[in-house]
Amino acid sequence: MNAQTHIPLRRTKIVATLGPASDREGVLEAMLKAGVDVVRLNFSHGTADDHRRRLVQVREIAAKLGRSVAALGDLQGPKIRIARFKEGAVSLKEGQPFVLDMAMDSDSGDVHQVGCDYKTLAQDVGAGDRLLLDDGRVVLDVTRVEGQQVHTQVVVGGKLSNHKGINKQGGGLSAPALTDKDKQDLKTAVEIGVDYLAISFPRHAEDMLEARRLLGEEGKEIGLVAKVERAEAVADEATLDGIIEASEAVMVARGDLGVEIGDAKLVGVQKRMIKRARSLNRAVITATQMMESMISAPLPTRAEVFDVANAVLDSSDAVMLSAETAAGDYPVETVQAMARICLGAEREKVAQESGHRIHEGFTRPDETIALSAMYAANHMTGVAAIACMTASGYTPLIASRIRSGLPIVGLAHNPVAQRRMALYRGVVSLPFDTSEMSATELNARALELLVQHKLAEPGDHVILTRGDHMNAHGGTNTMKVMTIAE
Repeated sequence: MNAQTHIPLRRTKIVATLGPASDREGVLEAMLKAGVDVVRLNFSHGTADDHRRRLVQVREIAAKLGRSVAALGDLQGPKIRIARFKEGAVSLKEGQPFVLDMAMDSDSGDVHQVGCDYKTLAQDVGAGDRLLLDDGRVVLDVTRVEGQQVHTQVVVGGKLSNHKGINKQGGGLSAPALTDKDKQDLKTAVEIGVDYLAISFPRHAEDMLEARRLLGEEGKEIGLVAKVERAEAVADEATLDGIIEASEAVMVARGDLGVEIGDAKLVGVQKRMIKRARSLNRAVITATQMMESMISAPLPTRAEVFDVANAVLDSSDAVMLSAETAAGDYPVETVQAMARICLGAEREKVAQESGHRIHEGFTRPDETIALSAMYAANHMTGVAAIACMTASGYTPLIASRIRSGLPIVGLAHNPVAQRRMALYRGVVSLPFDTSEMSATELNARALELLVQHKLAEPGDHVILTRGDHMNAHGGTNTMKVMTIAE
């Protein structure tokens, strides 16, 4: 790693989706320089070769910049969509009847009816159900179901075009989270070497456990991200907790979730999910429309600034950009703006204070050490950083659940662990090969690395955590307060 690399001390990580916009000459490197910590490969678009090519470029640029950048593969999930219209689109009027016909030719929709890609819709709905099309822009109330036909009345009309999504208010569509396409894409994700894999539309923990089984031995080091976007997933605490605990991270996917549970409930659910994920020692990403106006504008709206800032103040590990960086006109400017907003919000005192698990007991030595280190660092004068020698990145993850204004430095030999830590709030990941070091020189070399990267300077205190046996998962059992020699 280049000793002169400046590592920004922004705590909240930025996830950016790759696509045609980031493929433009020089854009990807500029995005990483602007502060992207995790790249998202969206399997809803592009080919396996596209994703492979982009990830190779990311790894090359990250190595050149001396940074660990994680890759998140995002599976498409079930396509619950209408089919196509003869004319490409229709305009529906309030009060008119409209039929969703599972048996209809998929290209012959008109103003009266349209086919459906999701063939079991007629079994999943009944009279009185409300269907929301195109993210809720068109609203239909089901009046009756006859065989393969779902008869509805238009409640909110408007333009409806090909392949728009269908949600059922309150949830209840039975589509499995993992489709045949997802299972194929999962194999591609393992093959190209993603660090995280996002599962779309999980209904319960079993959907995440099935993905873990499919990843198998080859994908055992890939962290699973649950995209929480179904009403069933947040219907009760036990279901949500089960999904969180079956994953390494969760994503508050506010698009479909907002449509299914309604905007009024979405705010509280977002805050509750972030808090719950952190309590259960999981990373959490807040996503969807965060800087949407910057797809076509060089500056964000005030509302977007506040949205990102609130996600930061709620202690999201990461905030995510979708079309803004995949297809927008200002991908680099969007990342720069998001980084500025995160840093601004993090300066607020509330972003640095924590009561996390203050009244709970601990059972694991590594958890106890990690949380004790953070408590000490937050209360002792003159501490510049918390340094964690780690094999898997687990100790920095646990430490990062506590709010702090100080950097948590994950010192890991394993490149996979280094990249996994790129998602964790407040964690700076540095390569640290202990294989050639004696036990007595480990601590001194760790402090040298912090000074080298301008994370600490002579005279500073550093809280150092490590295990007796380096590179042993779960082996952290020691905390030391070290002072860097003048």
